[in-house]
Amino acid sequence: QLAGSAVLGGAPRFLRFPRPVRAVSGADAVLRCCLTGAPAPTVLWEKDGQQLEASSRLCLQTEGTEHSLLVREVGAPDAGVYVCRAQNSSGEAYAAAALTVQEPSEAAPVPSEGPLDTDSTFLSSDPPLEGPPVFLEGPRCQWVQQGEDVVLACQVGGQPEPAVHWEKDGRLLEDVWESSHFSLTRGPAGDGSHALRIRGIRLPDAGVYVCHASNAHGGTVAAALLQIQPSAEAPLSAPHQGQRASAGPGQGPAAPKSFWVSEGKHAKFRCYVTGKPEPETEWHWEGQPLSPGRRRLLYRDHDGGFVLKVLYCQPSDCGLYVCAARNTAGHTLSAVQLHVREPRVRFAVPLEDVEGEEGGAAVLECQVPSRGITTTWYREDQRLLPGPKYEMGEAGVMRRLIIHDLEADDDGIYLCEMRGRVRTVAAVAVKGPITRRLPRKLDVLEGENAVLSVEVRGAKVLGRWTRDGQELPASPRIIQTSSNHTHTLVLVGVTRQDAGVVTFSLGSSHTSSRLRVKCMKQVPPGPPVSVELGTGCSNAALLSWKPPVPAPDTAFTYRLERQEVGTDAWVQCLTTEAAGMVEVPGDGMPNEGDYRFRLCVVSEHGQSPYILFPGSVHLGESLSVSGLQDVCVQEGDDATFSLELSTSAQGAWFLNGAELKAKGPESGSRDEVQGYLVQQHGPHHSLLLRATRPRDSGALITFLCPGVHISATLHVQEAPVRIVLPQEKVSIEAKSLEQVVLLCELSRAGAPVHWYKDGLEIEESQAMVLENEGLQCRLVIPAAQPQHGGEFVCKAGEDSAFFMVTIKEPPVKILFPQDQVCVAAESSERVVLSCELSQAGAPVHWYKDGMVAKESETLLLERKGLHCHLILPAAQPQDGGKFVCKAGDDQAVFHVTITVQIVQPQDEMFLTAVTSERVVLMCQVSQPRALVGWYKNGMEVEESKYLVLESEGLQHRLVLPSVRLQDGGEFVCSTRDDSAFFTLTVTDPPVRIVSPQDMVSLASLSSERVVLKCELSRAGVPVRWYKDGLEVEESRTLILENEGPHHRLILPAAQPQDGGKFVCKAGEDSAFFNVTITEPPVKILFPRDELQFRSPGRVELRCEVAPVGARVCWYKDGLEVEASEDLKLGAEGPIRTLTLPQARPQDAGEYVCETRDEAVSFDIRLAGQLRQFLEPEWISVVEDGNLELRSEGTRRMLFIRAAHPSHAGNYTCQAGCEPAAPTLTFPVQVSEIPQAKLVLELTPLTIQEGDDATFRCEVFPADAELTWLLNGTAITPCNRIETSQNGPNHTLTLRCCQISDSGTVTAQTEGSESTARLHVREAELLFLRRLQDARTEEGQELSMEVETSRVGGQGIVTWLRGGKPLPEDPRFSVVQDGRVHRLIIHKVMVSDQGIYCCKSHHDRTQARLLVRPEQLKVRHPLEDVVVTEGGSATFQLELSQSGVTGEWARGGVRLEPGRNCQISAQGHNHCLVLSGLGLADTGTVSFTTDTLRCAARLEVKEIPLAIVKGLQDLEVIEGDSATFECELSRTQADLTWDKDGQELSPSPRLRIQALGSRRLLQLRCCGPKDAGTYSCCVGNSQASAARLTVRKKEVSVLQELKPVKAREGDGATFKCTVSQPGIPGSWQLGGRVLRPGGRVRIRQEGNLHSLALSELQAEDSGEIQFQAGQAKSSTHLEVEVLPLQICRRPPREKTVLAGRRAALEVTVSRGGGHVRWLLGGVDLPPGPKYEFRSHGVTHSLIIHNVQPTDEGTYCCQAGEDSANTNLLVESE
Repeated sequence: QLAGSAVLGGAPRFLRFPRPVRAVSGADAVLRCCLTGAPAPTVLWEKDGQQLEASSRLCLQTEGTEHSLLVREVGAPDAGVYVCRAQNSSGEAYAAAALTVQEPSEAAPVPSEGPLDTDSTFLSSDPPLEGPPVFLEGPRCQWVQQGEDVVLACQVGGQPEPAVHWEKDGRLLEDVWESSHFSLTRGPAGDGSHALRIRGIRLPDAGVYVCHASNAHGGTVAAALLQIQPSAEAPLSAPHQGQRASAGPGQGPAAPKSFWVSEGKHAKFRCYVTGKPEPETEWHWEGQPLSPGRRRLLYRDHDGGFVLKVLYCQPSDCGLYVCAARNTAGHTLSAVQLHVREPRVRFAVPLEDVEGEEGGAAVLECQVPSRGITTTWYREDQRLLPGPKYEMGEAGVMRRLIIHDLEADDDGIYLCEMRGRVRTVAAVAVKGPITRRLPRKLDVLEGENAVLSVEVRGAKVLGRWTRDGQELPASPRIIQTSSNHTHTLVLVGVTRQDAGVVTFSLGSSHTSSRLRVKCMKQVPPGPPVSVELGTGCSNAALLSWKPPVPAPDTAFTYRLERQEVGTDAWVQCLTTEAAGMVEVPGDGMPNEGDYRFRLCVVSEHGQSPYILFPGSVHLGESLSVSGLQDVCVQEGDDATFSLELSTSAQGAWFLNGAELKAKGPESGSRDEVQGYLVQQHGPHHSLLLRATRPRDSGALITFLCPGVHISATLHVQEAPVRIVLPQEKVSIEAKSLEQVVLLCELSRAGAPVHWYKDGLEIEESQAMVLENEGLQCRLVIPAAQPQHGGEFVCKAGEDSAFFMVTIKEPPVKILFPQDQVCVAAESSERVVLSCELSQAGAPVHWYKDGMVAKESETLLLERKGLHCHLILPAAQPQDGGKFVCKAGDDQAVFHVTITVQIVQPQDEMFLTAVTSERVVLMCQVSQPRALVGWYKNGMEVEESKYLVLESEGLQHRLVLPSVRLQDGGEFVCSTRDDSAFFTLTVTDPPVRIVSPQDMVSLASLSSERVVLKCELSRAGVPVRWYKDGLEVEESRTLILENEGPHHRLILPAAQPQDGGKFVCKAGEDSAFFNVTITEPPVKILFPRDELQFRSPGRVELRCEVAPVGARVCWYKDGLEVEASEDLKLGAEGPIRTLTLPQARPQDAGEYVCETRDEAVSFDIRLAGQLRQFLEPEWISVVEDGNLELRSEGTRRMLFIRAAHPSHAGNYTCQAGCEPAAPTLTFPVQVSEIPQAKLVLELTPLTIQEGDDATFRCEVFPADAELTWLLNGTAITPCNRIETSQNGPNHTLTLRCCQISDSGTVTAQTEGSESTARLHVREAELLFLRRLQDARTEEGQELSMEVETSRVGGQGIVTWLRGGKPLPEDPRFSVVQDGRVHRLIIHKVMVSDQGIYCCKSHHDRTQARLLVRPEQLKVRHPLEDVVVTEGGSATFQLELSQSGVTGEWARGGVRLEPGRNCQISAQGHNHCLVLSGLGLADTGTVSFTTDTLRCAARLEVKEIPLAIVKGLQDLEVIEGDSATFECELSRTQADLTWDKDGQELSPSPRLRIQALGSRRLLQLRCCGPKDAGTYSCCVGNSQASAARLTVRKKEVSVLQELKPVKAREGDGATFKCTVSQPGIPGSWQLGGRVLRPGGRVRIRQEGNLHSLALSELQAEDSGEIQFQAGQAKSSTHLEVEVLPLQICRRPPREKTVLAGRRAALEVTVSRGGGHVRWLLGGVDLPPGPKYEFRSHGVTHSLIIHNVQPTDEGTYCCQAGEDSANTNLLVESE
């Protein structure tokens, strides 16, 4: 059946298959099998398809899970295959076995079925004569086709001859197959050849076959791997293809079970199929066969089940999964429906499968629902961490994993998981030489075979197998085989040593698997034998047994358990390792009764079945004990241990195993010092230990008596630690650097001690060392410093000791320098002379050349702690000399030497400039007014208009206002001690093409004038022009001109071939022009149609073309004609003519006038000789305004002016008046006036601002009206706009174009229009005069100006400072005067200096502005200040400038802002306020800037000692602390405290502290006696008294007690919450005070009080009261009494001697219960004969002077329970 992570249902399952049986004819044969199932299956036996029924010869037996078929007196007809079929509601299983019947003569071994293949190579040479087996030839690995026969042969040698048997995958062949499927043969005797023949190989037959050979000397194995190629037959049926073959009649297929799994989890299906022959099994999903993959694993587990595991389930995995199995006996199916439960939160974009090449990278990406969601990456079950291998990234909701350096083992399943274990899954396929990698891990049981297989891309390649880096050699246990693309490694019978990492390598590619070997399942031990139960002494059971047979191989123990008869529970009694005899006493039994026992054997392999001891035994307690508990006492107190027995009995006390004699004297001692007392009063026993000591803590107190063994522990608490010495406050004075030791002696050693200084706990350090030695505790200050002084407290427990330590300074010493110091510095350098003193604050004096050094602007004195400094801010040569620092009797000597050096530049400077630039060489020296000389090329320079020398402070400059080429060279700035070198190189500036900056595109018509312009940055520079990459040469059609910086290329009459790409190159700069020349379309205006001429004589063909200069060609009958005397060609304006002066017949034909674009034809036909018209006349023509007759020599002409359609017709010219005069007729056709149209379109123009723009167009007819428009508005001619017409050509010229003229130009006629774009580019604005560096002083007015190449509008240039627009400040103003632009800065400030820039759209210039600050002066200097101690002093200073930063110093030490030092500056004023001044603050206060210093004297006077702040009345709650505080006028003063007129001294509860000028008196845990009047006094000053009032704590109940109702024997807990923590409380029960111990537990946690009562009794019922302070709470406890029962009964039968006393005793369930004693159903009266005793829960009947007449059955009744004892009396 299928299972999802577990078996679904309990289908039948064979635990042991029936084995083939061979029987001799006439004997009985038994077929046995073992199977299980839930519910219990029905078992049927079949033979030849027929069900077998029980008969006289067939017996079907069932015993538990064992099933058997007995065939009596078998014969030949009984031979065959028997099938055992088991069915239940969950499924079915079947198995087959063969019965072979032999005649008595066939008892010999089966002969060989065929010859063996002996043509093989031996693994070994000759077999040994005597020794263990050795394989001469082992079986070979094979790959066969399904259905074939297979023979595995081997040859083994050894003496004696080895026995051989075969296994498949660790199982005997007989347990796997039916006998007809295989046969075993062996060769001739002594040959050692053996063969296994498998008939009709099946898919389940694939596996590892092992041949075992063994003899008396040992054994060996040889193995082979058999792999099977499936045949092409149809696969096993899926559910929709067929139903289960074994289903009973009328039973349809059951609906498949459903299995739900959450998305991302695994689903495991297990199908257990049994049968013989072994079934072939396949898995199907939705009707399709399944094969193993990355997320689908198919394997067989150790129990033989077929498992399909779907990893990381996705919704796409839902569907029907079917396990189909078949063999020769039939087939079966089992199905389950998988459902995947999707999570509520899903990935917005899930992962997708990716592929990558080995060595490359793979990228996995997904998107989470929102930002901020953390994700984790996994490769299958391994979490991935960021590193070089795995790169993880996040970008918003995107999550990315990049796998670098892909390997074969990177192939697998990857997961991205967010919170809630929501996952998205993808597969990464790695393409490389290895196509199927090893599993990441392989678990194998010890002794099983391990098979590892890989597939590679190439066939017949050699791979290498290694384990933990070591190559695996071939051996009988290690088989390496390969077939085509598959490589397999087989490890036979693995051991723990085989575990490790197995790797298959193929070149640089490799894949690994971790082989894990699990321990082999062991068989649990067998049960013990010969168990017996006997009775030993009274109230004990005697148990005996013997070890199991056979004995276990490993260590084992026996476990004994007991069970009270009548109950179900078994309780463990004991465990032992030795077999034999054990006595179980009845004292350990919880109840008196009959008990039975059982025993089992336990080892590391499991537990054996239990063996029950026969019979039972009556056991019970003889005594009970209560009351003995652990005792906790204080050191020196007595400790009492007591207990109470159920009856009076003698016992003994033991202390740590030593018996304490009751007869010993009370002064008798455990250790000759302390004594003890042992007492007994009836059943009550007690032990008193006197004067306990800490070392007695943990002692074990034991009480022993028959049936009782009980112990308790003694706990002794140490007494609280006390400080023995000192008892008074100790004052210690020491000098600095001396060792100071504070010593405390405690009452006992080892107690924790805490040291405090000025209220803070001390942590051990090098400055303070804490030591403990025995009772003494020390605080050691190895080298005391003044700051180590103060109040020290040693606290041990609740006791404290106080020490006042004062550290005095030693004589001051100069620690550094010890020797004379020589200091060499450069002029203007800052020189600092430093001295380190042994103590801070010591007076120091400085001397220069024997004179006292006084502070000034050039000499500063500073103090910082132990360091004293003499500072020369800007040392000059005259400041050098001998300086001495003197402190006390010690001094330090400094020799100072000041030299002049060049500060900047430090290295040689290399400068490059272009002509006309301003060049400044600057040199800064260390001393002002130093002599500096300038040299050029070794010669000293002289000032001129071309070279200017400047000096300003420390700076010296050489200025070249307009550098020339000859100014280049080496310049040297030289002082007395140093030189600086400058190398200046001057070059001409590179030429630039100013205009145009961009490529210019020009389009023009043929024959127009084209001009290309180029403007350079300067004149006189050679320019080269190029056309299409070739340099042009000047000619008649190309003219080159230049005028200053302007250069032009002119095409006077451009032709199309003149177009192309033109380049103007000047220096390294170039300008580009793209020129396009097009010819206008040539049109024939008249005639439009073909004309025919028939008359002879002079013939003139006329044609009117446009444009006027268009070229035409004439053709006659397709051949071009040439001009001659007989044919003349003419051209006049737009008219083109072909004239035949005297037409001849041969001139007849078709004439064509052809332009570039059009053609017109003329047809001339001449009938005969042309007639001459001497005096021709026009017939019927009357001259009028439109008709005109003309005569020119022999020519006669008729002109029709302004032809009209009415003028159409035939016009005849007649020569002469005679009727027969020759005539010539002219047909005239007049058509309508053609519509005007544009023949030549407009061309777009791009020009620069200020240039002229000309547009041309051509119309037809020539007299057509034309209108010009600009941006849709008709143009009216004016000074800037000109229009002209020349025939059909029209021209529009716009003079001096502006940017605003850009737009659309339109030429419009009546019938058409043409539009072109006019683009006017802004003219470049360049700077002719550029900005120059400027220098000025603060407060002056400065003007910076530039000159542009043309006049521009407002804002055409922009001013910047530091790359940013000028700030909005009224001090800045911008002025324009024509082409000059100025920036004026009023009242220049230092903050105005920087880089100023003026820029246009095409150029920019910048310069640096340097502003010298105004000289700083003091307007109002500092004044001396005198204050009293503790007051404050204010120093004010006014300077001539605002915003000046400086440093304040006192006594040469720089002041920093803080709580007692406030520094402020506002405008010109600077202020220093010093507060909390002391006497040590007297000294000089100074304010220092870079250029000045101002100082004044501060004097602090001592103030009289007084109490500044008095005491205040206090009111505290009892138990709290109270602190009185007063403040003195000085910090160093002794103050005394009084209470009610009595002087106070420190104690553990009273603490006196001094914190600066504050004095504190602290009272801890105040009580009523602390109330009173407190006062303090110092010197002659006394503070007003203050009253301390101590109020009692007001405690209230926040949570009342709640009533409790409980049953007898249970526990009860009461809780009460009060308003104040730490208040002790008391508990009462029924008016009786409860104390902790026994059944009472009392706890207090803060303000929560709790009472816990355990083992409640009936008498515990009553009122519970709690009181804490004045707060009270009460409630009621009700204990429900349980029915009285007898817990321990008397013996059923008791025998006593006559005349003696008989005692019967019972124990009831609770104390105080009433019992009745009866004899024969009659109550016994108390008296001399019968004595009744009761002690707690124990009740006894004592019968005195027992006589035979007292025999009978005595009954004890307790409530509804009773116990009987039969009393027997024996005579003495």
